[in-house]
Amino acid sequence: MWYKSARRRQSVQAWLQLFGGGFYLLNKMFLWFDERSSSQETALRLRAVAWAVYLVGLPPWVILFIGRHDWIAASVEASGAPAMALGLVNALRGTTKDPPKWLDYLARICIPIGFIYSLYDFKGISTFGQWLEIGLVLGFLVGTYLLANKKTQGYLWYVLMHITCGWLMLRQDYRWLAVQQGVSLIFIADAYRVAKLKLKQQR
Repeated sequence: MWYKSARRRQSVQAWLQLFGGGFYLLNKMFLWFDERSSSQETALRLRAVAWAVYLVGLPPWVILFIGRHDWIAASVEASGAPAMALGLVNALRGTTKDPPKWLDYLARICIPIGFIYSLYDFKGISTFGQWLEIGLVLGFLVGTYLLANKKTQGYLWYVLMHITCGWLMLRQDYRWLAVQQGVSLIFIADAYRVAKLKLKQQR
């Protein structure tokens, strides 16, 4: 019975990795397509899809983190949902100006709360894995909020997130998720490059 239970658990974990990692990768791809689009209307549609698939991919990541007792990463990952929703709303509205105040405030509050809670729960930093979780937390929360408001600097925070998350996943034998983080990093780096070129051309 324990063998069947273990196999079932491994099967569920594999599907969660595929589902969560796949949708998070799609998010990075659609953000990349958005930056490369020459049509503002098309770019907004791509960005809206990017935030929608990000929200869909969120629950599997939270479940996987909980399964590994990465409580900080799980709670902070979940707290990024308001920033994702803000990005989706802004894309659907076609502007980052005058966003819904309650949603913007909620997203802003989650950033310091998530980080402060991580410091409280760690009760000091004693392992390398904890440093990786902190890097993941900061990169995810700050990067998601900045990109939700169409701030190019958000891509740099995502670089930190993908490096630390990929390393953490590799240490915990989630090899598919580690690979997904590496592939996502390629899309994020190029999206940042394209976004910077656009800014230079607008000056």
